[in-house]
Amino acid sequence: MKASKVILRKWTGRIRTEEQDEYGAYVARTGASDYAGTSGNLGFQILIRPLGDGTSEIMTLSWWESMDAIRNFAGKEPDLARYYPEDERFLLDRPSHVEHHQVIASRVALSIAPD
Repeated sequence: MKASKVILRKWTGRIRTEEQDEYGAYVARTGASDYAGTSGNLGFQILIRPLGDGTSEIMTLSWWESMDAIRNFAGKEPDLARYYPEDERFLLDRPSHVEHHQVIASRVALSIAPD
């Protein structure tokens, strides 16, 4: 099997479940818009799941052509999370780092436009 050069960037945070619609829309306007506008971005997904305790986990997954493309999005230190001005208002925790994974197999045929 030929190794893929595609890189998955994963960020996870936690918010109040009652604010998940508002924060989801905010992330779509900020992070998702920036993903889509960055050369070398191959796609992204934003996921939310209630944890049953009044909080929800939010996760962004984005796919990239290279670490250089990720640096175009994230800056000189691509392992550091990128935050936006209103994130502090919503996020119960702000992890300082993201994860990067080499994609070794994939098949996705899904497209969902934000409301």
